[in-house]
Amino acid sequence: MSQADQHPEPTAGAAATDPAATERLGRLRSSIDNIDAALVHLLAERFKCTQEVGRLKAEHDMPASDPAREQRQITRLRALAEESHLDPAFAEKWFNFVVAEVIHHHERLANQH
Repeated sequence: MSQADQHPEPTAGAAATDPAATERLGRLRSSIDNIDAALVHLLAERFKCTQEVGRLKAEHDMPASDPAREQRQITRLRALAEESHLDPAFAEKWFNFVVAEVIHHHERLANQH
């Protein structure tokens, strides 16, 4: 009998049979669910603010995007990500995704005026 046969690698289903692991997994997933809910609420609040910015820009014929501000934000968010042990490239991708949606909203508002 080989050593692999004596000590098989645990399978994905093995943790499900361990009540402590199952309970811990449930607690972790509950925390993730709470964080996801908070993120959605925070994004909703952020978009409320950016919609107001879009209306203001449209009323005053201001451009939908502000590349200088966006670059300052990217620099700031990359630094925050590093401090938080989050991949700065991921933080920048997230920001660029959100900003693209914001600019789309701003352009739509500008076209209504």
